[in-house]
Amino acid sequence: MSTSNNWHVQSQGGDLLHLTKTLKKTDLSFSQFIPFLRARLRMLVIVAVALACALLSGCSSASSNSKQQKAQAAGPHAVSVAVATVVKQDVPVYLEGLGSVTAFNTANIKSRIDGQIMRVNFTEGQTVKQGELLIQIDPRPYQVMLEQMQAQLFKDQATLRDAQLNLQRYTTLIPSGSIAQQQVDTQKSLVDQLDGQVRTDQAQIDNAKLQLIYCNITAPFTGRVGLRQVDPGNIVHAADTNPMLILTQLQPIAVIFTLPEDQLPTVSQHMKSATLEVQAYSRDDQTKLATGKLLTIDNQIDQTTGTAKLKAVFDNKDNELWPNQFVNTNLLLETRKNSTVLPTAAILRGPQGTFVYVVKPDKTVEARNVTISLTQGNNTVITAGLNPGDTVVTDGQDKLQTGSKIEPRTTGQQPSGAGQGGAPGSGTPAS
Repeated sequence: MSTSNNWHVQSQGGDLLHLTKTLKKTDLSFSQFIPFLRARLRMLVIVAVALACALLSGCSSASSNSKQQKAQAAGPHAVSVAVATVVKQDVPVYLEGLGSVTAFNTANIKSRIDGQIMRVNFTEGQTVKQGELLIQIDPRPYQVMLEQMQAQLFKDQATLRDAQLNLQRYTTLIPSGSIAQQQVDTQKSLVDQLDGQVRTDQAQIDNAKLQLIYCNITAPFTGRVGLRQVDPGNIVHAADTNPMLILTQLQPIAVIFTLPEDQLPTVSQHMKSATLEVQAYSRDDQTKLATGKLLTIDNQIDQTTGTAKLKAVFDNKDNELWPNQFVNTNLLLETRKNSTVLPTAAILRGPQGTFVYVVKPDKTVEARNVTISLTQGNNTVITAGLNPGDTVVTDGQDKLQTGSKIEPRTTGQQPSGAGQGGAPGSGTPAS
């Protein structure tokens, strides 16, 4: 290095080169330049250290964030599931069948005589009482016939009395020998013939009176009149095939329904101890129409369907049931008291049998085996594995395993009581 003003400093950095050029322009001495150079070097070192610290800090922060994200991803994740509480309640056991409403009595009202209709004494859809007059047929021809028969009877009775008096006379003459026995016997035979004729006349009179009764057509039972087929003035005949009206008894009314033959022994056994209740529901199985009682079981089983017919009777005071109406029937077989019940949706099946996911206090679940006694619609009766008050998962079980963390949500799905609306499902005992 030279001590003249033309010297320059050899350096690796661009700042030193810049300082060298500056030194040449300012004509500074070497002794004056050394402090200035040291200050510049000190500044460069500080900047380099600051940059290195910033780079290390950024790398450390990125590494820390990455580790934290991995830890969060590897940690347990809470699964949102629906839960329900196990309860203790009485469970009615129903047997479900399909049935059709049948009128207890149905009469096709026809005329038993020939004649003209004089009066129709009902309106369509009217409820009539037993013995009430419905239709009157012209009785005058039959009244005339009755009077003729009565006159013939009077004539024949007079002839009979004369023959009986002659027989008495002939009988008194026999001891004296004034009359032959053959003539007495002939007179006695004549009396018997005339007596027979009188009896025939009396029978014809009774028949004429019966025809007069047939002129007044009355209701054979209390029921509802359908649409009438005749009007006043029409001529009707005893040989007519179409009825004048149809009378149907609606109170009480019957429902004939079917059940599988395997259920008949159980039904028959329960019938011996009590009268079984039958509920009739609408076609969509949502509206309860009436409640009645089981009357009888048919005496044979249909081999083609493997079912038997049962007949139930309903008071039908509100006229909710009509003949030939399709209904869903539920036969109340028994009521199981204080049963442990949970929603059927909570039941799962696996290699070890049926099980449920039970919610623990720390919001984790465990699989627990259960023993099913009865499945009744949306409810299932449990005999082992659960206690009333336990909480079970009813939806979202496919994402769970023992120890999984959950976030419970209440969906309102709880075991339904016996008195709640809607038709109860058919009871299915566990095998």
